[in-house]
Amino acid sequence: MIQILNLVLGGILGTLARYLISGGIYRVLGTTFPYGTFAVNILGCFLVGFFASFMDEKIVLNANLRLLFMVGFCGAFTTFSTFIYESYNLIKDGDTLRAFINILLSVIVGFLVFTIGIKLGQSI
Repeated sequence: MIQILNLVLGGILGTLARYLISGGIYRVLGTTFPYGTFAVNILGCFLVGFFASFMDEKIVLNANLRLLFMVGFCGAFTTFSTFIYESYNLIKDGDTLRAFINILLSVIVGFLVFTIGIKLGQSI
């Protein structure tokens, strides 16, 4: 039962964080490009990398806390399905170049910040 509670709590917190962060970014930068989703996905990649290495190498967290942070929070926080949907809509609307820029940047920058998260988690 504690596993389910950790997933639910992490999911609630991740969902709220995604909503607040992406919404704030859209209010500042507008909606001509999926800036909010891009930022949340990049931050989520960093957090997954950081949590993975920090929890493995610096502090050993039990499985329940891993569920809270990695599966619950990060799973609800990142928005890959929204990323795909928004990229599809850009293509559907005839903005193929922006769609592919979004796809390439999300994957490349996401991988880079994931790696930075791992390195930071290992160095602490």
